[in-house]
Amino acid sequence: MAKMKPDALRETLEGLAEEEYRRFNQKLIPGAENILGVRIPALRKIAKTVAQGDWQDYLATAQADWLEEVLLQGLVIGYAAGGAAERLPYIAAFIPKINNWAVCDTFCANLHLVKENKKIFLDFLIPYLTDEGEFEVRFAVVLLLCYYSTAADIPVTLALLETVGHRGYYAKMATAWAVSVCYVHDPEATLPFLQNNRLDDFTHNKALQKIAESNRVDRETKQRLSLLKRLKRLKQK
Repeated sequence: MAKMKPDALRETLEGLAEEEYRRFNQKLIPGAENILGVRIPALRKIAKTVAQGDWQDYLATAQADWLEEVLLQGLVIGYAAGGAAERLPYIAAFIPKINNWAVCDTFCANLHLVKENKKIFLDFLIPYLTDEGEFEVRFAVVLLLCYYSTAADIPVTLALLETVGHRGYYAKMATAWAVSVCYVHDPEATLPFLQNNRLDDFTHNKALQKIAESNRVDRETKQRLSLLKRLKRLKQK
């Protein structure tokens, strides 16, 4: 395909923008200041086209002034040809650009090459679990919940989640989400973790809440799990 220049690509995005959707996303995505209002399916279509060409050159020159331009870069990395060794440097370079949950989660969900390279990516993500950056941590946690929540992976995943100590809201919420996904996939393996873990009270309780919100867990089980909720500790005078 012919190379699409950055200005032409931006014009394409602007042409797909919807004002109502932009206003909706402004409320939904804290931290995202510049939003055009382009829907994800449209971004995916563009990303697949870009990924079929010189995607390395695109990433080297891509603009990142708008939320959608950042989302597009992440999607292109996911759709691009090439194995883990070729794409890992681009993934590492993209991570610092993540400054909201939408970019993080969309990027992670589209990194399907993790499925065939789980050992490589596990080694890659582990340092991010204890990173100082809130969204660096969320990136690693969301990768775990997306690709390491099968029965075979859950023991390692839960042990790694217990190492997360970042105090940021989006890091904590991702950790809670990951624990809940592990429980839904394998309740028997995850229950002992819920009964005895070193997560902070907020994250622990949010994990229970997310399990309670799942349609895949019956009411009786939810009631039993509610007994594991930690009460707020009284502050000592």
